[in-house]
Amino acid sequence: MSPLFFFSKSVKPQVRKYHQFDFSIRIAQPQELKSISEILTNCFHSRQGIMGYIYPFLQASIYKNLRNRISSKSKHHLCIVAMIIKDTKSTKNLSTIGGQDLVGTVEISVRSLQKNKLFSLNLWKLDDFNYAYLSNLAVDVDYRQLGIAQQLLNFCEHRALEWGFYDLYLHVLENNHTARRLYHKAGYRLEKAEWTLTSLLFAQPQKLLLRKSFSA
Repeated sequence: MSPLFFFSKSVKPQVRKYHQFDFSIRIAQPQELKSISEILTNCFHSRQGIMGYIYPFLQASIYKNLRNRISSKSKHHLCIVAMIIKDTKSTKNLSTIGGQDLVGTVEISVRSLQKNKLFSLNLWKLDDFNYAYLSNLAVDVDYRQLGIAQQLLNFCEHRALEWGFYDLYLHVLENNHTARRLYHKAGYRLEKAEWTLTSLLFAQPQKLLLRKSFSA
């Protein structure tokens, strides 16, 4: 069985059934970069008005940055995907099941405060430490409210523990109330509200740093 899949305590691929769909949470594969970049672009950028003209360039930029992160082969960076399985006659080898669609993604990495010290604005009291960080959580609009985002978070939390971290951090925009409700329900709490020069000058929403602490 492929080691790319997340296993539950029963040592079976994590597959959840919602309505007519089953889905699995697993580590992304290089050939899926285009699909992942499409999900990210659709979730974070509009196609309305002038944005429709620059949308292809945004997607190309997201694809390039994602490819660079994955190709770095860092021990502490993973891109995770949620995969809808339309044909579940057999789950012995999920990588060969037909009718798969990627509908969600998230990334987890280990960051160092020291590397971003000049821009951290004394985010934490400690001057130099590594921390587990979650980013780019996105679920296709047609597959929301099915528990997929929560399962992506669960995967990252398990991986953070495997890496030896008992806290997981993430950022969310202050006006993104849907995401904030999701994170609050999942146990993430406000660590710090951050203002940037851009948000101050152009009255943009501030970024909120959230943290979830969990035991081994």
